[in-house]
Amino acid sequence: MSAEPGEHWISGAEPGERPPGVPDLDEVAGEWVEAAELAHLPSLRNQRGQAHVNHDLTSLSWLAAPPYSFGYHTGVLRVDGTMVDAQRFRWKPWGVRREHRSGGLSVCTDTRLALAEDVLLWQIEITNERDHAATVTVEQDLFAPVAHSEIGWGWLYNVPWNGGDHHDYHSLERIRDTTRAGRAETPYLLGSGSRRLRLGRPRQPGIQRDDDVAPMLLEHELPQHVSVDTVYPHRESAKGTLRALRCARTDADAADPAPADAADPLPADAADPVPTDAVVLDHPAAVDLDRDSAVSLDEFELRAGLSLGFEFRPASLGHAGILLTHGNHPDSLQLGLDGDRLWIGICGEREYADQPLRVGQWHGITVVVGDHGIVLRLDGRPVARTGHWSRPVRWASTVSGTEVSGTEVSGTEVSGTEVSGATVEIADRLSPARARYAFATPPSALVPLGVGATATWTLPLGPGQTRTLGVVCAYGTDPAVVATVAARTAAALPATMSGTEQGMRRHWANMFTPGNDDFSGHLPTLRTANADLSRAYYMGALVALYLRNLTASPTEPVFLTGGPRLGPTTTFYWDHTEWSRMYALLEPAGLRSWLLRALTGPYDASFGFDVRGGGPLGNNYSSNHYSLFRLTEHYVCVTGDLAFLDEPAGAATVAEHLERLAYGWRDRRDPATGGVLADFGDDSWQLLECVPNYTNVVAGFNAAYVGMLRSLAGLLRFRGRDDDAERARVDADRLAAAVLDLYAGSGRWQVRHPGGTDTIGHSLDFGLVAAALGAELTERQRTEMVTFAVQKLLRAPWMRALAADDPIAPFCDRADHGASGAFCAWPGVTAYGLARLGRRDLAIALLGATPGAASGALWGQAMELVEDDPGRFRVRVAELGVANRDSIGGAATAEAVLSGLFGIEPSFVDLGTGTPVPPGTVRCPDVGELTNLNITPAHLPAVAPR
Repeated sequence: MSAEPGEHWISGAEPGERPPGVPDLDEVAGEWVEAAELAHLPSLRNQRGQAHVNHDLTSLSWLAAPPYSFGYHTGVLRVDGTMVDAQRFRWKPWGVRREHRSGGLSVCTDTRLALAEDVLLWQIEITNERDHAATVTVEQDLFAPVAHSEIGWGWLYNVPWNGGDHHDYHSLERIRDTTRAGRAETPYLLGSGSRRLRLGRPRQPGIQRDDDVAPMLLEHELPQHVSVDTVYPHRESAKGTLRALRCARTDADAADPAPADAADPLPADAADPVPTDAVVLDHPAAVDLDRDSAVSLDEFELRAGLSLGFEFRPASLGHAGILLTHGNHPDSLQLGLDGDRLWIGICGEREYADQPLRVGQWHGITVVVGDHGIVLRLDGRPVARTGHWSRPVRWASTVSGTEVSGTEVSGTEVSGTEVSGATVEIADRLSPARARYAFATPPSALVPLGVGATATWTLPLGPGQTRTLGVVCAYGTDPAVVATVAARTAAALPATMSGTEQGMRRHWANMFTPGNDDFSGHLPTLRTANADLSRAYYMGALVALYLRNLTASPTEPVFLTGGPRLGPTTTFYWDHTEWSRMYALLEPAGLRSWLLRALTGPYDASFGFDVRGGGPLGNNYSSNHYSLFRLTEHYVCVTGDLAFLDEPAGAATVAEHLERLAYGWRDRRDPATGGVLADFGDDSWQLLECVPNYTNVVAGFNAAYVGMLRSLAGLLRFRGRDDDAERARVDADRLAAAVLDLYAGSGRWQVRHPGGTDTIGHSLDFGLVAAALGAELTERQRTEMVTFAVQKLLRAPWMRALAADDPIAPFCDRADHGASGAFCAWPGVTAYGLARLGRRDLAIALLGATPGAASGALWGQAMELVEDDPGRFRVRVAELGVANRDSIGGAATAEAVLSGLFGIEPSFVDLGTGTPVPPGTVRCPDVGELTNLNITPAHLPAVAPR
């Protein structure tokens, strides 16, 4: 069935009938949470795009629905002239409610992304809680800094800024911070931390920043995990000679050298600021710059009040090049030359000088730094300056509507008792993207404001009376379609809001319904008297539904790894392993397609890929072999699709890839670390990223190779390659013995380096060793491992990834893999390990505790333990360390119920052995039963799922 624009999410939105035993979504997740209890604010998703709510009552940031992305934020709400914070939040899979109560007024907002559509929805309820009448003025800023692009969709994806498209994580987070009450004027321009000044060609970002050996401090910088089609615009130096460079604090009032209003003229001519004795950097010598010149100077922190001056003589003009860059961060101060004009850039802004340079002539150039702007001075005259992000630099806006008098007005202020047909149209000058605001409740006034407008409602309210306002924003590339969608949505806003909710309820019911029309498979239904365990299982399933995206990939429905601040088209191999059995049960056709794309790509040189463009992303992860092997094994053994093994995936068949993956340890051996086990190298970014000594030979991933080899032996034997199967078995036994030799006692494992050995107590080693070698551990080792997990890792209602008393713990402060918390998959992995070690009771208790640790919604990438009182912990989704609010890894809780408690273990080991597949209903004593389990026996020939 097709639908007219603006109608898709309303038609057919009645929820499906939930199978018996499947709880209502309201029972799974979504409670009111006080803002003070949150570190990471809730997200929004709609099977198409993703966004973050901000600290105020209405604005959004990090909105991305490929091929569209939004910059900055969508505008804040003011009540009687004052912006107020949300005091509490309530997340649901279809939207977020925010509430503020003070002074006898209650304001509650509901923000949603219309299901599977490029439309934003807001409802605003204002209640007069006083015992007398009152008139309330409500103002809503309406911004839509939207761009359209088919490139740049990496983990760090392109976000539109006034100066172009790029990902600038920390600047946008500083701008988000200005949506807090009382912080609208807080400076956001300058990043923190010392950075190196470079003359000439800038250093391109990489895994490290200013130097190849410098640490990556996530508080200041991110690895440049961008898509392969990302183009860095500045690769060459300007040509000329630079001399007498000095950076110093000045006696000038440089706190804010740039006027806030872009319409104001540049400041009048004046002498350059006079440096004081506080010299930050002094480089008097002349430096000749040519196309490939790159000269590194000292580090310093860019602060308001600094003046950076030098003389420059162009050798030639008519080219584009860089004179200097402070650091190599997205928000770095940068001075460049384009043709005969200087330009200055910082924090997403770029402004060009209004007068030219002359070849062969010395020019005095000064950059004056302020809290809110930068002024570029040429030969004593100000020639360019940056300003506030909301200036109409890149985006143009037009307001229109009909005043109560019947006068139609367009492009200027519209006001009256009521403005009917009011709209705000916003157009991007750098792409075909368009946006349009429309109103379910006509405003009293509509006034242009920077890149958008401000709508005002004047509301007389009686005692106890509530008024509801409605605003929508549609976006696209066809102005007529966008206008139609905005108008239709505004006219039917309550139905659209309801349709978005009911549509998600329908998807939820279909997740557990055989033969549904949403997924190519379905999940089993858990029936248990253990309410906590039930909620953990269904929350894990909801994670998968919430991260599902139907339009990011041109070839299959996908389940995104995280976001919303990162990766609207990104899938990591490792994260999908944490729910691989569920993935194969729920979406086998999508998994089949995704696997062919993953195996075709350079999986030894990336952590995942951009599902939209198809290119690899990031650096290699040592987990990749294990991840792709297990995902393929579970797909084949759940679906029975043995023909998939002979499908080509690049230059090899799937079966050949499996053999290569299982034997990946052979090329990683190093005599310096024993020459038997895989040595994963000394780059911690390829393992746990933030645990400095978890490098080289580690127990966990070597144990994973043991498991892969044993599965491979079963597959080879089934395919008639008995000799190769026996070799794989012997190799597995040899590796297993070497892994067990790494046991350090007390549940901990050795990490072997070329120069020595460390001991570590990490949940990753616990989980992977227990999974692959649980039966080969001695009784004492099993007991010690369980005791270690209980005493050192588990902290109800969550756990630590790393033992707090581990010597490396003080040097690893990230909450996902350090001692301050744990990645959202680690409870599931640990619970599975506990079950494998014979302690299903502990696994049940751990899983049942996890729903109390989700900050009122679903688990995020990093869950941090907060010790309010000695020995008493609460858990929240961490915000620091660039952690994702959402993470597909949270589905591991449901995966652990299937595999750890009910023993759902589809494996190549069982092929041809006569081992029956699990029946449609599986029972587990003291737990309950799984129904509608659908695992197909593996018999040739097989039919691929559709």
